[in-house]
Amino acid sequence: MTVLAHGIGGATDLPIPLSYALVGAAWALTFSFAVLVLAWREPRLDPRSPGIALPSVVGAILDSRAVRVVISGASVAVTLVVVAIGVFGSSDPARNPVPGVVYIYLWVGVMVASLVAGPVWKILSPVRAVHRALCLMRRRPPAQGLMRYPGSWGQWPAVLGLFSFVWMELAYPEPGSVAAVTTWLVAYLVVNTAGLIMCGTVWAERADPLEVYSSLLGRLSPLGRRDTGELVLRSPLNNLAGTPVRVAAVAVAATLLGSTAFDSFSTFPSWRGLLADAGGGGYEFLPTVLKTVGLLGFIVVVGGLFCTAARATGGLPEAERKLLPARLAYSLSPIVAGYLVAHYLTFLVEKGQATVLLFADPFGRGWNLAGLADRDVAYLLSTHPAVLGTIKVLAVVIGHILGVAAAHDRCLRLLPRAHRVTGQLALMLTMVGFTFTGLYLLFES
Repeated sequence: MTVLAHGIGGATDLPIPLSYALVGAAWALTFSFAVLVLAWREPRLDPRSPGIALPSVVGAILDSRAVRVVISGASVAVTLVVVAIGVFGSSDPARNPVPGVVYIYLWVGVMVASLVAGPVWKILSPVRAVHRALCLMRRRPPAQGLMRYPGSWGQWPAVLGLFSFVWMELAYPEPGSVAAVTTWLVAYLVVNTAGLIMCGTVWAERADPLEVYSSLLGRLSPLGRRDTGELVLRSPLNNLAGTPVRVAAVAVAATLLGSTAFDSFSTFPSWRGLLADAGGGGYEFLPTVLKTVGLLGFIVVVGGLFCTAARATGGLPEAERKLLPARLAYSLSPIVAGYLVAHYLTFLVEKGQATVLLFADPFGRGWNLAGLADRDVAYLLSTHPAVLGTIKVLAVVIGHILGVAAAHDRCLRLLPRAHRVTGQLALMLTMVGFTFTGLYLLFES
């Protein structure tokens, strides 16, 4: 199994020509913006909207101490097993499930689950579980650390953690290496456990890359909570509007979007040819440098374009315009979610099955646990390219439309009345550009 063969497909997946999809997506985005301007003239999104209350028994079960203890124990146990397989199992990624567990279930599966059920990594996180156990033994509240988390750090530690992952996936010479993936996983566990001990739970909320990513997408879940803690069903855009403004929020979104775009771009024949020429003679250093520069370039361009567009408004003093990118960064979350589904859907459904089958004999002892070795992967999506292509386009377009709606509502709150429409035009054009570029990279790769 090659875990990095994402199976994102190409233009042949589309039931219509790519040019039609691009023009249609741009028109859909533009039309949606026009409707918003005419029909949505006052702020509407409210993260404290009452929503529809779920039965109290649901919240009682989900929040019960016994359930949380069981989940925490299972999370730590599974993590220890995965690390053990990474250390003592086969070094061949085609026989070892660890790369698939990290790339598919941790990086994609947890995030898709967050879209449905909220920030699930807060509950599943093994580092939070270990930290809670340590705090219980020392009789110290989890929120209390040995030092105060510096406010100037914002989410920069999470950005570094996210970049380390996408660099391993997209720039490291052997991204599927069992040793490399296991090393990243162990480093993640050690660094974030130490961070929680030093700074308390605020570290997990702002610096843990997986929790920051999960929480970002969890804001798009229809599940929310009232101030009383009661579970409710609420419009995802209302939940999204409650996203806190953090330092480096744009960098988080740009890292996720830019890396996904670079992943698609890296399959282009011209780019692969350049890397092959640079790696002549078997040297990996120059291709790694080129991939690192390319990855950083995509991230910087995405972040730079968004910041420039967000600040391109009148009626506000310079100091206020500087704050706009961070205040509008949450509007990129639906776009991140759209590309997550479009880019990784086949990867999750089909390569995810292949990873499960590798658990038949994780240590190379000739086992056949649960009869997994006798099963085959069901290619549910690859055999229906037109359906898959339609899902990808819809995911991207819906993500962009929701992003435009979220940005529009926030602009109604932040911009002077005379500049509420003109102040959004640059951001709108940037969104159209992202849509065009994203779909082109997705389907021409």
